[in-house]
Amino acid sequence: MTTTLIVTRPRQQCEAWLARLAALGTSAVALPLIEILPARDDGPVRAAWAALPAVDLAVFVSPNAVEQFFARAQGAAWPPHTLAACVGPGSAQALAEHGVPANLIVQPAADAASLDSEHLWQQLSPQRDWAGARVLLLRGDGGREWLAERLAEAGATVDAVTVYHRSGPRWSEPEQALLARVQAEPLRFVWLFSSAEAVGHLQGWPLAGQRAIATHPRIAEAARAAGFSPVVLARPAPEAVTQALKGL
Repeated sequence: MTTTLIVTRPRQQCEAWLARLAALGTSAVALPLIEILPARDDGPVRAAWAALPAVDLAVFVSPNAVEQFFARAQGAAWPPHTLAACVGPGSAQALAEHGVPANLIVQPAADAASLDSEHLWQQLSPQRDWAGARVLLLRGDGGREWLAERLAEAGATVDAVTVYHRSGPRWSEPEQALLARVQAEPLRFVWLFSSAEAVGHLQGWPLAGQRAIATHPRIAEAARAAGFSPVVLARPAPEAVTQALKGL
């Protein structure tokens, strides 16, 4: 029996993930659990672009933040001295595709135990004296404040800018039919979660017997609390996820 991986990332990222998984011989389908929409007010985003030459560091919380921020670039080039930080390879790739030089992109070490703010700070902290630095935190509506707090403690001024809006899933009829198949035949599928918020959007669905792969311990905790079992960890890369799927 072929096991099919359910990719729950936002719709904008699913196609690339499905293509990479297919190249690895992994059967996968998309069932987005978070919808990414433009920020309700793009005035702050345009203002952030105007201020960017005076900014020392821009932190992108996800590939969605990269795409939504650059969607409002209006031809502006990335400043030659502004660092661009992110927590994962998907965001780093998106930054590079939008013309940010590799020497300005900061992300967790390749062998980091997990890809998160804590391991990003290990790379950012020694970069410079952050006292007096100006930092932009480019994110969706809300999120963890841990990295912003560390930068502020180091003396930086941190401005959070909402560059996109998250909403719950808006499934098409084929996607609703897929969900019904998953519920009817749980052993044929394994969920892939890259967001604890995505797990929360399944609240109220019967999840007993459903298996999952999570890309961070906090996400794994949320999946277990929702009823998924077993839940295994994998780095947020198709190769690592494929290995985890084989293990299940």
